[in-house]
Amino acid sequence: MESSAADQPAAEPLRRRPRVGHIQFLNCLPLYWGLVHTGTLLDVELTKDTPEKLSEQLVDGNLDIGPVTLVEFLRHTDRLVALPDIAVGCDGPVMSCVIVSKVPLEHLDGERVALGSTSRTSVRLAQLLLAERYGLTPRYYTCPPDLGLMMQEAQAAVLIGDAALRASLHDAPRLGLHVHDLGAMWKEWTGLPFVFALWAARRDYLAREPENVREVHRAFLASRDLSLAEVGKVAEQAARWEAFDAELLERYFTTLDFRLGAGQLAGIAEFARRTGPTTGFPADVRVELLA
Repeated sequence: MESSAADQPAAEPLRRRPRVGHIQFLNCLPLYWGLVHTGTLLDVELTKDTPEKLSEQLVDGNLDIGPVTLVEFLRHTDRLVALPDIAVGCDGPVMSCVIVSKVPLEHLDGERVALGSTSRTSVRLAQLLLAERYGLTPRYYTCPPDLGLMMQEAQAAVLIGDAALRASLHDAPRLGLHVHDLGAMWKEWTGLPFVFALWAARRDYLAREPENVREVHRAFLASRDLSLAEVGKVAEQAARWEAFDAELLERYFTTLDFRLGAGQLAGIAEFARRTGPTTGFPADVRVELLA
């Protein structure tokens, strides 16, 4: 007797690849270089964009896992869980999050300061340092991260990522501008590391696909470790397409801190304590890590 279609077992639904974000800055290259070389990149659906836009997509549910700026993570801990031991930060100088100024910092009180539009965390850190460490109240405005345009109307500019590297290493020396490294300023002030972005999964996605989240987490840790073990090769390959030589890129990649451990969590707690009530999250907000 032939079985009817109703008697046939239902086909299992196709497993969808995790939707994962990728920051289009050099500072994240070591976290993705290894994915290409191990073939793991084929296992995810990758979206490339700025930190700000990727954060919005993760919070809004258009990504499952990805980088999120620290400020946006702390605002949305109800929706996100952090992946352990992976972040983009520094423990001292960071090289690519800077204030570039025409005058010494102490002369910026009441002056116009342009804020690059690609990361709220670096902007908030710069505002915090200028207000609390230096006692300054500049007049801020937001604009695209183009140093030339910013300096037409402002006495200083806050830049991050590749634009900050170009400004601090190429443009500022040529134009006689001052460069102030936000990571170094934070370290000198607090003695702590700083985290600019961490990796997180949406809580609803984690509940549905816990093993997918853990597979992506393991892949990123392996990619980072491989990239740092072969950092000279990573820098050499990147230098073929960038305006920086391999020696500088290797120094940059090894200056960055890609960990999220006890020291980094202490830095996050200090940042939250100092900025939470005015930035949109509780001063005692906690970072929940994937178990």
